[in-house]
Amino acid sequence: MKLENLPKSKETKTIKRVGRGPGSGMGKTSTRGEKGQKARSGASIPAWFQGGQSPLYRRLPKRGFNNKRFRCEFATINLNDLSKFFKDGDVVTPEILKERGIIKKSLCGIKVLANGNLDKKLTIKAQRFSSKAVTKIEEAGGKAEVI
Repeated sequence: MKLENLPKSKETKTIKRVGRGPGSGMGKTSTRGEKGQKARSGASIPAWFQGGQSPLYRRLPKRGFNNKRFRCEFATINLNDLSKFFKDGDVVTPEILKERGIIKKSLCGIKVLANGNLDKKLTIKAQRFSSKAVTKIEEAGGKAEVI
């Protein structure tokens, strides 16, 4: 078997050679048409470009509701922080946390998260608790009170 006798495969398709003279049928303008922005080298126009007129997404009015302005964010605190800063039998309130500088901003309130272990009996008063935090607080013998 010789190289020139190998069967032709459908995968090897001859590429279109443009700009190789008038005899090729794709000379002169190299299939790019006459003049204009798209005939130039390096021309790439974004799909959303509408020729300089005001684009559709700017002509249409804004619609819908966005909750960003009214969203309520909570300052978070973990159980390991509470066990670090408080003694056994203490009552933890948002005012005390802010007073001691444990939290900077109270925002809409405080949410207690279950990161770490609580080994002290604390009464914690906060706006929100994670479900795991409540179980860990009660296992330590403390109370989780929702304000």
